[in-house]
Amino acid sequence: MSNLPKIAWIGLGIMGSPMSENLIKAGYEVTGYTLEREKLDRLTAAGGCSAGSIAEAVRDAEVVITMVPASPQVEAIAYGPDGILENARPGTLLIDMSSITPQTSIDLARAAKDKDIRVLDAPVSGGEAGAVEAVLSIMVGGEQADFDRAEPVFEALGRTIVLCGPHGSGQTVKAANQLIVAVNIQACAEAVVFLEKSGVDLKAALDVLNGGLAGSTVLTRKRDNFLNRDFTPGFRIDLHHKDMGIVTDAARSVGAALPVGAVVAQLVASLRAQGDGGLDHSALLRAVERLSGARL
Repeated sequence: MSNLPKIAWIGLGIMGSPMSENLIKAGYEVTGYTLEREKLDRLTAAGGCSAGSIAEAVRDAEVVITMVPASPQVEAIAYGPDGILENARPGTLLIDMSSITPQTSIDLARAAKDKDIRVLDAPVSGGEAGAVEAVLSIMVGGEQADFDRAEPVFEALGRTIVLCGPHGSGQTVKAANQLIVAVNIQACAEAVVFLEKSGVDLKAALDVLNGGLAGSTVLTRKRDNFLNRDFTPGFRIDLHHKDMGIVTDAARSVGAALPVGAVVAQLVASLRAQGDGGLDHSALLRAVERLSGARL
């Protein structure tokens, strides 16, 4: 029998499925719950167990991990008679790896404390590829003792794992991450259109740019998306739109000016309004092309 803690995983989307499978590969017993039957079938095929409800999934778990799209979904699965807080055992560690507002994480930790349930907010960066390869960056908010308890679990999921401060701090750092990523993708998209309109060999140009100061993880990860106009979602525009709302609201509350971020947030919103919300966020290239006169 394994001495590793039993894990309940709630939310098996683009990120959640490969992350839960990496825990199974690391020897953890994982019971999952999500609304899509095919995602549960994928988990069981990988060696996990499926549950018919949140209550069933968390009942015997020592660690509960959630990975859902936004704050309303976190609140829906955490609260109420069928939620995590009412059905998890006292002493359970709840790790929310969703990207949500810092205040939602703070409120969840406060409510969970009344049930003797420990909470960490632990959003991630690295996209689908980082989830599959178990090389995610994991930014954590919460108490040191809970972080220490969770660290072996995190090590099966990511490479850069940092406790950033008290509850909500992980989400604040994730918001900053999403700001940087969006601005970086926008800059890359503008460079791509500029290079192509100038008649330069785009592949050669991106190769040399990525070898210098202009190089970035974003350019490495999204280079082929730009070259092939392949916008199969690894991280959807819809979700980045949500995240840009989080960072602009949080910045306003602390009095931080985000002049470039505000412009990029509007460009993300405009792309979504034009029906591209389901595409990968590298599809910001489409917005630049439209602004440059292309008919898509």
